[in-house]
Amino acid sequence: MKLKKPDRMLFFLTLALLTLGFVIFTSAALGQVGRDSASFATVVSKQLGVLLAGLLLLALFSRLPYKELRPYSPLLFVGTLVLTAMVFLPEIGFSYGGARRWLHLGWFSIQPAEFLKPTLVIFLAAWAATRKDKIKSFQEGFLPFLFFLGLVATLMLAQPDTGTLMVMTASALGIFILAGGRWGHLLLLVLLGVLAIGVLAWSRPYVRERIETFFNPGEDVRGASWQINQSLIAIGSGGLFGRGFGQSLQKFVFLPEPIGDSIFAVAGEEFGLVGTTTLLLLYLGFLLWGLRLTAKIADPFGRYLAGGLVIMIGAQSFINIGSMIGLVPMTGVPLVFVSHGGTALLFALIAVGIILNVSRSRV
Repeated sequence: MKLKKPDRMLFFLTLALLTLGFVIFTSAALGQVGRDSASFATVVSKQLGVLLAGLLLLALFSRLPYKELRPYSPLLFVGTLVLTAMVFLPEIGFSYGGARRWLHLGWFSIQPAEFLKPTLVIFLAAWAATRKDKIKSFQEGFLPFLFFLGLVATLMLAQPDTGTLMVMTASALGIFILAGGRWGHLLLLVLLGVLAIGVLAWSRPYVRERIETFFNPGEDVRGASWQINQSLIAIGSGGLFGRGFGQSLQKFVFLPEPIGDSIFAVAGEEFGLVGTTTLLLLYLGFLLWGLRLTAKIADPFGRYLAGGLVIMIGAQSFINIGSMIGLVPMTGVPLVFVSHGGTALLFALIAVGIILNVSRSRV
């Protein structure tokens, strides 16, 4: 079969998100200056450098045949599991904000979970492509799937990083559904998830605190509910058209991590309902168009791979936005294509490159 050109619409949507995201980031970076020793020029130039490097990787992976990833999928998955587990080594792993999620490697640091997200998708896509009708079996389909997801969940909860776990779970469930998994098994997994959340809320105060904050954001507004209340104040004060570029007040003192988790709140304050709706529509367009592309891929591995990566990007984006407007509990995941975080941005653009490569096989 003659390969087509990479899908232009998905590429356009990605560029639009990156452009709007960099504008939002540039403004939000003003709020970060003064909180640490980094200058505005340093913060913005670093993000621009990562963005340009990510675009190069996108171009590279859009040309590398995606099928070559399949034989290496188990090695990639196990390797990134080991890498993620290394955050618990006192020599190179370090914690920030009560979570142990980073590796310090000389003059730079990485968050290994960002490696694990796409490799989990690659591995599950390759595994599901070999299952065929066996994916409907409890023993040969559901139980192995539950085991793989359980390995990831154990590492993520130990850090803890529930936000990234939510993104990985959404991607994994998407692949399971695309591969023809039984809805009854999916319901069982949901019930197990609810049970696990109950156990975590009972055993870990921070989980219970986040759940209580979600259901009652008006309680402890100077403590556990601080971030959601300040986020809602920022978004609400933006009105229809916003205060204008660079004019956010909340980002200077009140919003934690204005270039990270809280960046959507900054966008809401400065660009208002019109700006945030535009951003939401771009993400929704990316998700729906990506899933439309997925349906056109005849090769099972390519279909599950593209679908899992599209859902990964879409789920993380909507989880971040949802947490900023109170639709889901605070999670701490960055907004894809917008927030600060070199590792996250690089791997998001690699994921887009792989999706574009798969799109060349569409019928």
